[in-house]
Amino acid sequence: MSQEITPFEAIRRTNPAGNEYWSSRDFAKVLGYVNYRHFQAVIEKARTACFNSGQRVDDHFVGIDEMVEIGSGAQRVIPTVMMSRYACYLVIQNADPSKEIVAQGQTYFAIQTRRQELSDEEVEAQRRLSIRSELRTHNSQLADAAKDAGVIEPRDYAIFQNHGYMGLYGGLGAQDIHRRKGLKKGEQILDHMGSTELAANLFRATQAEEKLRREKITGKDKANQAHREVGAKVRQTIKELGGTMPEHLPAAESIKKLESKQRKALKASPKKLPPAKE
Repeated sequence: MSQEITPFEAIRRTNPAGNEYWSSRDFAKVLGYVNYRHFQAVIEKARTACFNSGQRVDDHFVGIDEMVEIGSGAQRVIPTVMMSRYACYLVIQNADPSKEIVAQGQTYFAIQTRRQELSDEEVEAQRRLSIRSELRTHNSQLADAAKDAGVIEPRDYAIFQNHGYMGLYGGLGAQDIHRRKGLKKGEQILDHMGSTELAANLFRATQAEEKLRREKITGKDKANQAHREVGAKVRQTIKELGGTMPEHLPAAESIKKLESKQRKALKASPKKLPPAKE
């Protein structure tokens, strides 16, 4: 049995890249705004709300010119706004609450937006788990390369690792990062990184190992300097791409909790039955 299509789902469009959006013109009609000028005021309030929420307004509200027929085959250009699902949610929150359709829209987009948030959270969790696992492997390989370079004692390796952090984090060492992230005693920095920060550290680790082996670096001081240089190069790349510096990224939920949830989910999943004998 097919589910009922809501008025808002009926006007949903998809661009050539497969991304969904809603036309502000269609949206205004569904909400019963006879005069589009009045609806433009609602869009402006939604833009302001988007900005205040810390989102990039241009990611959710994109102005375009549409060609529409005005009779006898003639056409004219009208300004329209392509709106994301989140933009629609903000618009509906700022629309005329006395309209029954607005109340319906508030429920619809609140539910849909929350579903999207949960989906995004799941994607981020899987990314973190995957990259953290890779980083464990490459940190082990980096430790082997550092040992070959003469970094043997645990204390010396801690100093070596600290140089990598200082390069990537603009001079901040492990303890500085720990304090800046607001972590408690015993909590590991890597376990509280989001996927973006983990990826930066994975790149640092892989490239530091490569540099030590490729250049056949020997001596603790030279190894430390090489690791710091690699970290600084990764930081420079982030800056050139317009990314957020790693020290400004927020601490994430402990990845140990995610790993625990994953193990429980695997245990709870139904076991495959053996094939029936013929």
